[in-house]
Amino acid sequence: MKQFEIVNDPINPEQYRNWTLNENQGAVVVFTGHVREWTKGIKTEYLAYEAYIPMAEKKLAQIGDEIKEKWPGTIVAIAHRIGELQISDIAVVISVSSPHRQDAYKANEYAIERIKEIVPIWKKEIWEDGEEWQGSQKQYHSSIQMEGE
Repeated sequence: MKQFEIVNDPINPEQYRNWTLNENQGAVVVFTGHVREWTKGIKTEYLAYEAYIPMAEKKLAQIGDEIKEKWPGTIVAIAHRIGELQISDIAVVISVSSPHRQDAYKANEYAIERIKEIVPIWKKEIWEDGEEWQGSQKQYHSSIQMEGE
């Protein structure tokens, strides 16, 4: 396990919590993002995530550095899963520990927002009657695919 990683296998949140825990930390906040069945009244069959792995892991580490700068004393571990994920599967885990709970809460929320902003991970929603790449990342997915062909 690395501190910041893209994984293919199911995520075990406990190992990331353990990564951030030590005798100086008074709080650990663990966020897990799961695949939900219904989005805006549309039933999701499953999700498919893709990532540009080297850059995604670098950006996750960058988020960890940003958090350490904004909230000194924090320890961060983040993993995002790629591939086909079924309903209720964990797509992302963020564990942040700090000497005080307020910083851990704030830093954890900061992390998920930054992941959505800067990490090259793309989500395709597959429904009963179709599929679609979601979010503004869609345009970046097309350009990276073309560059790699």
